[in-house]
Amino acid sequence: MNRAQYLSISLFSLSLVIFAVILQQTGYQGVSFLPCPLCILQRIGYFGIAISCFLAAGISPLKKSFHFLAVLSAAFGVAIAGKQVWLLSHPEASCGVDPLEVWINQFQLAQGLPWLFKADGICSAKLPTILGLQVPEWSLLWFLVLLLFLTLTLFKKSVPKR
Repeated sequence: MNRAQYLSISLFSLSLVIFAVILQQTGYQGVSFLPCPLCILQRIGYFGIAISCFLAAGISPLKKSFHFLAVLSAAFGVAIAGKQVWLLSHPEASCGVDPLEVWINQFQLAQGLPWLFKADGICSAKLPTILGLQVPEWSLLWFLVLLLFLTLTLFKKSVPKR
């Protein structure tokens, strides 16, 4: 991949986090979208992709290593978003307040940037859909797209310029 592609993926991942924060701050259809512990972990996955791709764009000798970290971050996101989508279809499996919430909220990031990293929501909460999908379903979709693209391009041979 070239530098512009890495920077585009980085900006795209950051824009998804920004969209989530806007939903959290303003709500949608009169409903507040408070992030749950799994939502916070998905944000960390998107940040992992964004930072890895940004570093891959800037540090050529370590490009493959950072690209691999982006793949791992996307796979992490698929796992977390997949679990949340599963919880949405099995709300009886959720016990309400998640012990993971207490653990996440003790981190310095959650205390220093609560508007970005503090978990206040319930993972199995059914919120209004956006274009027919719940936010965790959108997140799973984007993580899958990013994982597929990053994995395919990781093993693709670069063509030398003439």
